[in-house]
Amino acid sequence: MSTAPNDFAAKQVSPLTSLEEWEDDVLKRYPDPDSIALAKKTDEYRNYDEHTKDHVREFYRLNHTFQTYEFVLEKRKEYLKFDKKEMPVWDAFEFLNQLVDDSDPDTDLDQFQHLLQTSEAIRRDGHPDWMVLVGLMHDMGKVLCLFGEPQWAVVGDTFPVGCAYSDKIVYPEFFQYNPDFSDTRYNTRLGIYSEGCGLRNVMMSWGHDEYVYHMLKDHIPESGLYMLRYHSFYSWHREGEYDYLLDDHDRQMLKWVELFNPYDLYSKNPEPPDWNKLKAYYQDLVAKYLPKTLKF
Repeated sequence: MSTAPNDFAAKQVSPLTSLEEWEDDVLKRYPDPDSIALAKKTDEYRNYDEHTKDHVREFYRLNHTFQTYEFVLEKRKEYLKFDKKEMPVWDAFEFLNQLVDDSDPDTDLDQFQHLLQTSEAIRRDGHPDWMVLVGLMHDMGKVLCLFGEPQWAVVGDTFPVGCAYSDKIVYPEFFQYNPDFSDTRYNTRLGIYSEGCGLRNVMMSWGHDEYVYHMLKDHIPESGLYMLRYHSFYSWHREGEYDYLLDDHDRQMLKWVELFNPYDLYSKNPEPPDWNKLKAYYQDLVAKYLPKTLKF
């Protein structure tokens, strides 16, 4: 199937008013304690008008229709060569900042400042420095939008492709429009996989999580890589689904994914981080773990 961005109408490319609007549904589904949110209570986050639900539904209709096994293979082939751009790490943040969206109701800050808030919340709670780096880098994969990818191929809850879809995935009714839904190779409980094969052998739907995992997989500890790769896999780490695909290592790593998610969802507040005070720490942190340039 052809899935180039030019094949889609504008609404299909960008049904959301904000790139992060899909998180509204996540926060309503999975409310967390107020311990991380400093500026306001968690139930005040993602406070859009009622029509937001229609935007999110349309987003997931597209996501669930077009995120096929074949589509994922195509995107992995296209992007995991990392031959689009190469930039110094700090230039990469400037590139990411082109995604600033005035329609986000939770913050007027740019992408880099949001990432700093996430990483600072992690650092404030005394977690390892590699986890602070995960907070800083976890949204870097959203640059896929700057390469012309539609929103539904960049953000959203992730899920395995190549096997039957869990009914605990958000808006599962839209999977009926996905060609894989009726393909006997992919629509059984295990599909192309085997019992207990391990998530490392499972193809996940395409988006910023999978992309940034591959970008950083040689540079940070595995616990951090699980955070990057699976933080949007809510049907696993919040609903307990797909246990039959897990191995013992996945079950041990689950605690790290669960630890990370609240920092991502609830660290936004309107006060910008003081970069002048933080600059030296983060320059040293990035230099400790990452190469001087990142490939996209």
